[in-house]
Amino acid sequence: MSSTTARIAVAYHSGYGHTAKQAQAVARGAAAVSNVEAGLEVEARLVPLDELTDDVWAELDAADAIVFGAPTYMGSPSAVFKTFAEASAKVWADDLGWRDKIAAGFTNSKAMSGDKLNSLVDFTMLAAQHGMIWVGLDLYPGWSSSTASIEDLNRLGSWLGAMAQSDSDLSAEQAPPATDLRTAEALGARVATVTLRHLRGATAPRVESDAA
Repeated sequence: MSSTTARIAVAYHSGYGHTAKQAQAVARGAAAVSNVEAGLEVEARLVPLDELTDDVWAELDAADAIVFGAPTYMGSPSAVFKTFAEASAKVWADDLGWRDKIAAGFTNSKAMSGDKLNSLVDFTMLAAQHGMIWVGLDLYPGWSSSTASIEDLNRLGSWLGAMAQSDSDLSAEQAPPATDLRTAEALGARVATVTLRHLRGATAPRVESDAA
């Protein structure tokens, strides 16, 4: 039986540690998809973006999937993430070096909304410019009826990516809440599953288009 290994890179910035917990949950969810008996393995690696070293770019280049993550500050991703996004232009200029990699995203803010969707849209556009394949969240919205609970998965009702909310007076040891971290795990598991399927189909020959 042939073996398939999916390499998932969680490329993130965290200002105060809350988004780092989200990143860890994404990686944890991805790694849990491994099934050695079935020949399916997942290597999930955390890639902090605070310093854009050669090792960071090499890790992302070797990945089959990249999950982008950053806190939402003033309605958009953090400046550190934006610096990374702009620096990735050198990968884009090198014949779309991340073409056909799987992509996904997650973000955190102190407000329930906080315009987090705008950050996820930024991640999606970054992935699109790199020719990547976006994977969203496939969870029914939680906390959306009179009998629902704040403990529901996807309590913030996001599908483009995973959202989390962290009260501004709570440390990273206390927030985001467990339900948001479980939602991040679900995103990681979905990314890993889709990536494994993608890799198993990657043996098919690429069809080159004559379109200009």
